[in-house]
Amino acid sequence: MPDRRSLLSATLAAAGAGIGLLPAAPAAARPQKNTQARNQVQAQTGSATPQAALEELWSGNRRWVSGDLKPRDPAELRRARVAGGQHPFAVVFSCIDSRVPPEIVFDQDLGGLFVVRTAGVALDPLVAGTVEYGPAHGTPLVMVLGHSRCGAIQATVESIEDGVTLPGNLPEVAEALSPAYHRARRDFPPGSTRQQRIEATVRAQVELTVHRLRQDPVLRPLIEQGSAAVTGGIYSLDTAAVTQIAQTTQTTQTTWTPAGRLLQATASRR
Repeated sequence: MPDRRSLLSATLAAAGAGIGLLPAAPAAARPQKNTQARNQVQAQTGSATPQAALEELWSGNRRWVSGDLKPRDPAELRRARVAGGQHPFAVVFSCIDSRVPPEIVFDQDLGGLFVVRTAGVALDPLVAGTVEYGPAHGTPLVMVLGHSRCGAIQATVESIEDGVTLPGNLPEVAEALSPAYHRARRDFPPGSTRQQRIEATVRAQVELTVHRLRQDPVLRPLIEQGSAAVTGGIYSLDTAAVTQIAQTTQTTQTTWTPAGRLLQATASRR
């Protein structure tokens, strides 16, 4: 049976983290310089800063909610545009749930996002290193994305509350997610339903993951100098909107309505 590191590596590769070398384009289609790809992405998104990258994610999610998606060039041109290099404007660290593909949720094309996905947004050193790759190479924003009715969180809650024995390596996933349950449990209201406890644990997992990444030895210096930011959000399977979790830390604090309208955005340091 493959060990946990092999399984995580396979999961990340399948999820398209985008870290490996891209296949070379035909000579006629290959960009002159790798910086051309960066310039194209910035020209399309205006996302050279953490705030601009965040605004582009919100704009993309608004398009997804409304159904008014960005028009795409023919596939051949889109492939050729990024074949010589990649310079994504954001890292999205999300759950593996098939209903929450970040490129679709934020209406982004090839080359726009680094995507890292694990069950329930479980974080370990291997995954943290994968997330680090983007900001270490100039990507200004990390978005940790949880979602409603998360199956991995549900399995974790059931294993804790009901003593359910999970098969295979899933107990390791539940163990990684259990701190979020215990954090959320402090605020469970009397008489809370199972689903309410699951949703509270989803939020706590995003918050804990954001906190851990902000303390990451590679990311923290970039955050302190203002060249990178880490934030978190929750995707609703019902409305398709991403709600940013407002936190007063070294990043942008934003209030976001289910209808997808940006109400407030302020820089805050506490």
